[in-house]
Amino acid sequence: MSRQYRLQYLPLFWDDLEQAVFYVRDVLKNPAAAERLLDRTEEAILEHAKAPTIAQVHKTTRNRPLPYHWFAVGNYMVFYVVMGDVMEVRRFIYGARDLTKMLP
Repeated sequence: MSRQYRLQYLPLFWDDLEQAVFYVRDVLKNPAAAERLLDRTEEAILEHAKAPTIAQVHKTTRNRPLPYHWFAVGNYMVFYVVMGDVMEVRRFIYGARDLTKMLP
């Protein structure tokens, strides 16, 4: 039986998500798609919080104390780390971005 990990969010995640929603809603003029993006992101995070370590690990040459796990929500990628019983959601990045510049 899987357990639910506690969720924590970095402010940077909220900034990323807000920018994505603004872009879809106000630049692309598609408020319904922006709402779906929010809903799908929330659903996916809650689902991954049941077993966060099974998601893919972001491969990098950088030395990190904790591996960055990720999953896709449409064209976006959600990045997080697992610390004990906490899933800390860190970034929400458009998939076509240069991740080497976006992730610490």
